[in-house]
Amino acid sequence: MLKPLALLISALSILAVGLANEPVDTPQFQSSFMRVELALDQPAWTVLVIDSLGTQKLAKNPLRTPGKPDKPYEVRRVGRRFEYRPAGAPTAAPPAWTFEFSTQQIHLYSSYSQASPAPPLVLNFDAGINHATLLGLINEDGSVRLPALLHLPDQGTFRITSHAGKDLSLGYEAQRFEGEKRADDYVKVTFPPASAARPHIDYTLDVVAIYPGPPELAHDARFNGFRRNWLNIFQLSPQHRALANNATSDVCAFTLYEYSAVAARTPPLAPGLTALDLVRQTLDRYLGGMAAYGVADPSQPTLPYDFVDTYPSLVLAAWDYVRGSKDQAWLQKNYAGLKVWATKMLAMDRDGEGLLEYPASGDAGSWTDGPRMLLRPANWWDTIGFGHQDAYSNAIAYPALLGMAQMARQTKNSEDAHLYAGRAEKLRAVYYDTFYDPATGVLAGWKSADGKLHDYYFTFVNGMAITYGLVPRDKANPIMDHLLAKMKEVGYTHFEYGLPGNLIPVRREDYVDLQKSAGGPEKEDGSDGFQIYENGAATGDFAYFTLQALYQLDRRQEADVMLFPMLRGFEEGLFQGRGPNGKTYDWKAWDGTPNGYEGLLVDNYMALLAVLAR
Repeated sequence: MLKPLALLISALSILAVGLANEPVDTPQFQSSFMRVELALDQPAWTVLVIDSLGTQKLAKNPLRTPGKPDKPYEVRRVGRRFEYRPAGAPTAAPPAWTFEFSTQQIHLYSSYSQASPAPPLVLNFDAGINHATLLGLINEDGSVRLPALLHLPDQGTFRITSHAGKDLSLGYEAQRFEGEKRADDYVKVTFPPASAARPHIDYTLDVVAIYPGPPELAHDARFNGFRRNWLNIFQLSPQHRALANNATSDVCAFTLYEYSAVAARTPPLAPGLTALDLVRQTLDRYLGGMAAYGVADPSQPTLPYDFVDTYPSLVLAAWDYVRGSKDQAWLQKNYAGLKVWATKMLAMDRDGEGLLEYPASGDAGSWTDGPRMLLRPANWWDTIGFGHQDAYSNAIAYPALLGMAQMARQTKNSEDAHLYAGRAEKLRAVYYDTFYDPATGVLAGWKSADGKLHDYYFTFVNGMAITYGLVPRDKANPIMDHLLAKMKEVGYTHFEYGLPGNLIPVRREDYVDLQKSAGGPEKEDGSDGFQIYENGAATGDFAYFTLQALYQLDRRQEADVMLFPMLRGFEEGLFQGRGPNGKTYDWKAWDGTPNGYEGLLVDNYMALLAVLAR
């Protein structure tokens, strides 16, 4: 008896006999949701553009032209189907590949022929145009099991399913090059063809828009950037088999809490697949010892210490996963590993007074020997001299300790729970008094070992401390008053580009990487490095916390002034891609000139969480 898939393939072949079956000059399909063009000489796509919102935003094609085929094929059209057979094969022969299109769906079918096995369907994305990613449960060879999502930031998402068996996986590769070869950066997704072991194979690609929030968001064009790009923060690296800066880039242990915060609010991705599954498999990689930026690397002289934000990030991500998934079996299995992280985190409180501390002093002028960098600083902001007592890392440590206490309770480790809750309260009790700078009215970035505060009006530090409850409400409003007054004073208004991390230049003595491209200044006051990269450039990175703090304080109008231009920027693709100067738009000067390097940096898209706070 024929299996259902074989019956479907057979029915399509019979139907083709009764329909026009003609050669095609320009094989293509277009609807409001997609635009596809096909090669004439092989079963391949030359154009693939998707618009998950159906607004006909279909201009920018990220696919590279396929190479010359090993053997030529002919394509014929039957209604909305395009059938590929080897050149000269009779039209009655089963097609090697059939592509069938409708408004929001693509069906792919492949049939096996021993005499002429079908080639795979390879989608080769130019990462300089679009950092496509494949999201799903990943195998050891980097392939991704179905169901999965093919997500194109700033365009939309295909949900990919198949009737051909639960063990079916898509090939997945990504590569980033350096220097002049950056133009060759790619992401490849491969659909295996039918084989002797699996004579008939099918795939269905459904256009979907996956995002949380109330239904009215779908009817308000101001939120198009939110709806289209909610998934942008999730980029799966096939090389590392974990969530990363983007599919072609690095894994950073200190960023996982950002992904988990968004994953916890994300609706299911596909049957049996959630965004929290992506977080879990990344946590499993870290628990298994995966190396990552932010973890001490003895082979690198500038990285002798764990970053202070690394273990708070990992612990907080684990808590997001556990409370979101209710996966008690995973927690029981991995509690010992999570406790190792928590123990390392608490060991950073070197003086026992409550705050975590970085071994580097953070003193002005301590980071470089002339132009040479001596050490990396304490956290994500790795070109600015955060050291000793770091306000950013300690802000993350507070909810991480509270989450660790909850996980200890759930595993009936009551002594541990008491310890973590107590250390969280000890940190909270000293945080504000340690970092508040009466000279500016805001929280400083760090307090160095010599007792000095280093304050550059860090928007993310102040927003994060308020968001996580480290600043009493009666003190939080004056802090935001001073921060917004300074923003007005310095003239920052281009919220479509995001927010600057700092509102005034970081002095040379407090800057770690003195390369001009990294914001490193030559002038002592730092002004010649200002608005470049982490030295005050505009970015979506950590803008969420400023917005969230304002919404928490019921300052909706002030937050909306920032949020809606930023959403427009997301919808217009202002945070991805490369500019005429060769730099990328993940960081920008205040006039919009790009000065980033990642091409797409997922941290930018945590800002979309602020829509839910609104």
